[in-house]
Amino acid sequence: MTFSLLAKDRETGAIGGVAATGSYCVGGWVLRGALDAGMSASQGAAPSTFWGEDVLAEMRAGRTASEAVQHVTGADAGRAWRQLSALDLSGQGAAFTGEENTPVRGSLTFAGGIAAGNLLSGQSVLTALVEGFAGATGSFDVRLLAALRAGHEAGSDSRGLFSAALLVLHRDRPPLTLRVDYHPDDPIGALTDLHRRATSGDYGDWSRQVPVSTDRERVLD
Repeated sequence: MTFSLLAKDRETGAIGGVAATGSYCVGGWVLRGALDAGMSASQGAAPSTFWGEDVLAEMRAGRTASEAVQHVTGADAGRAWRQLSALDLSGQGAAFTGEENTPVRGSLTFAGGIAAGNLLSGQSVLTALVEGFAGATGSFDVRLLAALRAGHEAGSDSRGLFSAALLVLHRDRPPLTLRVDYHPDDPIGALTDLHRRATSGDYGDWSRQVPVSTDRERVLD
């Protein structure tokens, strides 16, 4: 029911992810991240409300993404209806896709990231996500949005889209977590517009003054 991409920016060290679905509230359901652990995307026909945080906890404890995914999914009796992807802080990705998820389903790893999806119109959606990210220019968050748009244009969720989300974490910047929980026509376009508003103008200036993980005691001028 969802497609997502998790990645690490080799230039800045930021980690982030994007997701979109033909249902509602994809940001609240799917994307999770922590600067001391990595990124996760928990999705599928009956997504776990625990897997996203559990796999981060395993990576925080020292497991690789592959080890963490195997550990978390192996103990769940409902795993056949679920999908999980994870990205550790080294940039290695891993995924599990339960066989009861509706085709087309699967995942695709690449250098510094992983794409995953189910109920897709075709396997080309995953390829387009990866190529859209790799071929885009601009900041890390802009390239993540480009990946999302490329996946949609390559066929998308076979039902169309209703919601989209972006999450980016960086030690020297405030978290960027943006969600369009419902848009009947173009949630990716609405997310892109929200991103522009959140990263420019007075709001963008304000956000760059707040304390971040490497400067927790910053005082506003």
